Amino acid sequence: MRLFQILLVAMFAILLIYTALVISEHGLGLLPVFFGDIGKMAWPGQFNLDFLGFLLLSAIWVGWRHEFGGLGLVLSVCAFFGGIGFLAPYLLVASVKAKGDAAILLLGHARA
Repeated sequence: MRLFQILLVAMFAILLIYTALVISEHGLGLLPVFFGDIGKMAWPGQFNLDFLGFLLLSAIWVGWRHEFGGLGLVLSVCAFFGGIGFLAPYLLVASVKAKGDAAILLLGHARA
């Protein structure tokens, strides 16, 4: 579990640095580029569409883990729009709370 937590911290840190550099160079115009690439029907768009599927699955899993209650729905939206910038810290906190128990991490306390 410790290696997993280190990976999460590294992923989050790398993403923060990379995002800051991209924003400083290109601004905050992500959505037109993201969906524009999908509309072009080329490899960057294929990657973005695939990634969109992962974002949707992430959001559904987070909501399900919280039994689709109020907090779960809010966290689902955060997961969908935040990507690994949300999911890495979320999983880091959840893994610490689970005390290394993978079942609790994946299913949540109520289901595990």
